[in-house]
Amino acid sequence: MALEALRQGKPISAIASRHGVHPDQVGSWKRKAVEGMQETFSAGPERRRDREEEVRDLQAKIGELTVERDFLSRRLGH
Repeated sequence: MALEALRQGKPISAIASRHGVHPDQVGSWKRKAVEGMQETFSAGPERRRDREEEVRDLQAKIGELTVERDFLSRRLGH
């Protein structure tokens, strides 16, 4: 709904009414979307490197947990 409010330029009240939510909620989501875009596009190379490092760390953790789950599943005979 936030994207709809950003893209189509329709009144927030019309979007909210169509989806059955309060207009304040759509406005809040729209503001958060704009803030998120500003943060994303204003991030410098250092911030992007931090994000890439975070993604690598999370992918490594996912791999570790997958191995543990598979090991335990085999040990329990599932």
